[in-house]
Amino acid sequence: MCDTMVALPSATATGAVLFAKNSDRERNEAQFLEQRPAARHAPGSLVRCSYIDIPQSAETQAVLLSRPFWCWGAEIGANAAGVVAGNEAVFSRLLPPAHEPALVGMDLVRLALERATTAEAAVGVIIDLLERHGQGGDCGHLNEHFYDNAYLVADAREAFVLETVGRFWVAERVTRSRAISNALSIGRGAIWRASPGLIADAKARGFCEGAADFDFAAAHLDLERDAQSQGRARCTRAAELLARQDGALTPASMMAMLRDHGAAAEDDDTWHPARATGRTICMHAAGHDRRGQSTASMVSELHADGRVLHWVTGTAAPCLSIFKPVLMEAGLPPQGPRPADRWDATTRWWQHEALHRGAVLGDFGGILAALAPERDALETRFIRHMAEASPGQRAEAAAACWAEAEAWEASWRRRGLPRRFITDAGHESAWRELTARAEAGASGLRCAAVA
Repeated sequence: MCDTMVALPSATATGAVLFAKNSDRERNEAQFLEQRPAARHAPGSLVRCSYIDIPQSAETQAVLLSRPFWCWGAEIGANAAGVVAGNEAVFSRLLPPAHEPALVGMDLVRLALERATTAEAAVGVIIDLLERHGQGGDCGHLNEHFYDNAYLVADAREAFVLETVGRFWVAERVTRSRAISNALSIGRGAIWRASPGLIADAKARGFCEGAADFDFAAAHLDLERDAQSQGRARCTRAAELLARQDGALTPASMMAMLRDHGAAAEDDDTWHPARATGRTICMHAAGHDRRGQSTASMVSELHADGRVLHWVTGTAAPCLSIFKPVLMEAGLPPQGPRPADRWDATTRWWQHEALHRGAVLGDFGGILAALAPERDALETRFIRHMAEASPGQRAEAAAACWAEAEAWEASWRRRGLPRRFITDAGHESAWRELTARAEAGASGLRCAAVA
């Protein structure tokens, strides 16, 4: 389960487009950051995606990707042209997701970023590849997970929501700010473009006379799946948070939204994931029925003058993580070994899990209350440093931010975490079971890791 948000220039404090996403995956499904260079490809060459080969384009752009360790595609990403994108799992009550291997939503995110120089062109790439190759295949880690996809795509001028069911699709042009989650959401009057096959199918089912009066979400939303994922509720919460600061949104605002634990936690310092009754934007896994958690996060600021800055965690639990700056032109700092689903303290993602898992099994509220002021002060300083740095100093400033963030997190790991465990037996046993699997190197992976 995931949440993605965007705010156009009219809704932000600086006139930049702001994009934010939490990627929610299973709790041992490590995610990693990588930057891949632009490339040219021989005529007739193929590219191996997560499950299938498709024709490669003549040229691919440099991209920044946040990828589940086993997947060719990306949950969140950006390219050198200043396009950003992320996907969400969605479900139709009328058409079940395909189990046959095809392109998965994460593949389509990466392909769009590699092949498009504007947000509108990226939407076109996804549509074209979806219609040609279809979507399908298992996207789970230890548990099978089949789904269709929604996308939020943006550049420095505009943003689009694209929602799909099988090879059908419908798109909306964002007008000010928008959030998407794990529920189909494009309603009557919001359609910018739609698959002719989708409209024909809707007319045959008696849902509409045409695109103008078609409510895609009402026709296809799977209410049973939504009751589990609470996608509509999370989307409503994100829209509410965007509206609270409409016209004054900043990168720090978007980071705070990705850390949101819901209205119940706003005035409750004792809030703990084990006692949460619903699913939140900053998602924490709990018992066996709530396997997903926020495993990586990204915020992007896209300026009309071409300045682009991305903020990434590279770790799970944005509430316990530091957002660090990335410049496409400067590249990522060394990321160390690529993580997998086995505990590996040499990797950044698993290093952070020592802090994260200690918190969710112990005094989460106490740790967060002590950590958050330091976290926020650090990020405020990073944002100021990056804003004040001259073009020639930005790469050095970004590297200094990463070094300081890593030192801060290492200091928290050295402080030691409380050994008082929470009393919710189901929450504790689920975390201990998955941590034991990671420590034992036990993988349920059904897909081979790909480059």
